[in-house]
Amino acid sequence: MSNLDLRPPVTVCGGRGDVLADPVFDVLPAREVLLGGTPVRRLLPTLGRRMVGAWCFLDHYGPDDIADAPGMQVPPHPHIGLQTVSWLLEGEVFHRDSLGSAQLLRPGTLGLMTAGSAIAHSEQSPPVHPTMLHGTQLWVALPEEARHRQASWEFHPELPVLTAPGVSARVLLGDLDGARSPGTVHSPLIGADLTVTGSARLPLERDFEYAVAAVDGPLEVDGREIGPGALVYLGCGRTELRLSGTARALLLGGEPFAEKIVMWWNFVARTGEEVSAAAQAWRRGDFGPVPGYEGDPLPAPPLPATPLLPRGRER
Repeated sequence: MSNLDLRPPVTVCGGRGDVLADPVFDVLPAREVLLGGTPVRRLLPTLGRRMVGAWCFLDHYGPDDIADAPGMQVPPHPHIGLQTVSWLLEGEVFHRDSLGSAQLLRPGTLGLMTAGSAIAHSEQSPPVHPTMLHGTQLWVALPEEARHRQASWEFHPELPVLTAPGVSARVLLGDLDGARSPGTVHSPLIGADLTVTGSARLPLERDFEYAVAAVDGPLEVDGREIGPGALVYLGCGRTELRLSGTARALLLGGEPFAEKIVMWWNFVARTGEEVSAAAQAWRRGDFGPVPGYEGDPLPAPPLPATPLLPRGRER
């Protein structure tokens, strides 16, 4: 998934200096942006919070009626230094990338792309597609030892489900109370799609920081209601999560990311020089073509005039 902002802001985050050891309850508003003609709610990075563990980007789109529309149409675009997690709640999206991967994604299936040092990909609703489109796109920042690795693509048609009274949790990445995703991870984290059907409790890791994104239906977190499209940051120091309602939500968590990073456009790096070099490489065509995509790639926006410097994880 691309950040299609024509003037993308520089996001500098990471490091553990601003991580609180105690639980908090911060409701963070989304920022609406357009993505390939589709309006989306950007929940990470947003005002007040740039990362949750290694999770550094979260878009929530839909539900949108695309019966008489082309749906998602994101041209080829580059990534470095991150993993993309494609997660659909309704509809279909076709993934292509510069490795030659070509995969139709449906609800319940995981598309996991590890950019490493360089990859390009496109995302499109098929010409004949379901009426509704609803989903999320997430990025995971890669730590230093993994961010220069060779790019790869994983498709997992089935994922483990943890069931407990009042909730079922499909584990996208990481481990939740013994239910472990087959997706490759490079830092301790958890991502799970929660279906809440009453009052529920889920076990948490005390050393992780967590957030919950409400994506559909009324949801209470720790006895406080959050509306669809909102993200609540919960901090660290929790051993369980209390939920109630009839809703879908994403649980994101992980060990606070130790390294400071620079995010700009579709790149996660450590310095402004790395970002500039990646943008120049994309303009030269060094990322390679995306086989099967008909059309022009996404042009890189101009770099900001101010220096790209890594700083803290909060705004």
